[in-house]
Amino acid sequence: METPAAPTIETPVDNSQPNLIRGLSLLDSVLLLVSGIIGSSIFLTAKDIAGPLPQPMLFLLVWVIGGVISLFGCVAFAELGSMFPESGGQYVYLREAYGDLVAFLYGWMLFAVANGGSIAALAVAAAVYSGQVFPIVSQEHVVVAFAGIAITRAHLFGLFLIAILTYVNVVGLRWGTLLQNLSTWTKFAAMAAFVVLGFAIGKGDWSHFRAHGVGLTMGLHPTQLISAMGIALIAVFWAYDGWVYITWVAGEVKEPRRNVPLAMVLGVLVVGVIYMAMNVTYLYALPLTEIAKHETIAHAAAAALFSPHAAVWLSLMIAISCFSAAATCTLSGARVYLAMAQDGVFFKRMAVIHPKWRTPAFSLIGQGIWAALLTLSGRYDQLYTYVIYGMVLSYTLTVIGMFLLRWRRPDIPRPYRCTGYPWLPAIYVLVGAAWTLNTIITRPTEAFWGTAIVLVGVPGYLYWKRSNRKAAAVE
Repeated sequence: METPAAPTIETPVDNSQPNLIRGLSLLDSVLLLVSGIIGSSIFLTAKDIAGPLPQPMLFLLVWVIGGVISLFGCVAFAELGSMFPESGGQYVYLREAYGDLVAFLYGWMLFAVANGGSIAALAVAAAVYSGQVFPIVSQEHVVVAFAGIAITRAHLFGLFLIAILTYVNVVGLRWGTLLQNLSTWTKFAAMAAFVVLGFAIGKGDWSHFRAHGVGLTMGLHPTQLISAMGIALIAVFWAYDGWVYITWVAGEVKEPRRNVPLAMVLGVLVVGVIYMAMNVTYLYALPLTEIAKHETIAHAAAAALFSPHAAVWLSLMIAISCFSAAATCTLSGARVYLAMAQDGVFFKRMAVIHPKWRTPAFSLIGQGIWAALLTLSGRYDQLYTYVIYGMVLSYTLTVIGMFLLRWRRPDIPRPYRCTGYPWLPAIYVLVGAAWTLNTIITRPTEAFWGTAIVLVGVPGYLYWKRSNRKAAAVE
């Protein structure tokens, strides 16, 4: 393990170089975090939960448990965010706790698959769902096919959305934030309308909330019940993923030592409330036995509550939600690559902040180009499944890093200290480690390829470190 670099608490201002602007308020930060978490998962995951947990109260309880466990990790990240209020967030925390190599591999995983793949998947999903309302961008129209890959109008529209998101974020944080906030509020309004109208005029039934023929334990042995809850939590953790995004843009948050931790906690709480409202609405619309049959539960619930025609327009809500989440990924992800480049372990050009727009323009452009290539490859979903376990592992390592830094660097100011320390973060570490180990055991192929994708970055790390040392020696 490398010796961790000495932490930089406040970056000195170099007047000869442009700096990022701290333009994100607390509200901007909360909206960014909430939008980043709520993408398409809340409209799709109910089936994976209703299957192993065919009991209404357990179906709802697992969402509460997932949110609470996410909060346990969140409060640990919040302490780290108050210690290192810099762009890059989790990358910076891993660097300070474990050294450059571990931090680089995390950043490489984000660029190569996790964030790049998310942007591609969300952009194409937004296009596909838009095609349900506007057939001109339908996925059914193949424009060109080569090497077994079919490029549809939806893929082309997805590329257009990536280009728009990249351009808007390049020309200024204010414009990127405006687009982010507008799409997020639109998403909120659409989801609120679905919930309120569903209960006000929808043709649902409260009897769906009563268990029929089974008790709370579903007649299972405690170990079987725990296993069923664990399976359901996989989908729930997937739905809550994304609360780290605000740490990536910490260098542009106003009063970051206060607002980054506060935004993380408030954001996860808001997401929890929204998720509960949506799932209660699904349960009001359909019994669990029906929910377990539908991959696209939001469409099925809308059809049951209102009419089959309403399900078509619900596609527009999902499209907006996916676009909003893609906007968050675009804005925040580029800041990680900026931090990597400034450390000398990524493309040098990505370390440049645009002198006029004061944004990581080249990092944004590089990210957009790679996301576009992943879109055209059609392999972004498959690649992402390979690194899911790596993302959870990175969260677990980061929380462990908080413990390490408490021991190694007690002198670093901590305006926010982890709530419930050491028990709450320790619970998160145990759950995260168990989840990761279970994934490696039950899905060894995905775990192998995920590890391979991460390790492919090692030669690049060695190259950039050597080049950086040579440049430093010349200077």
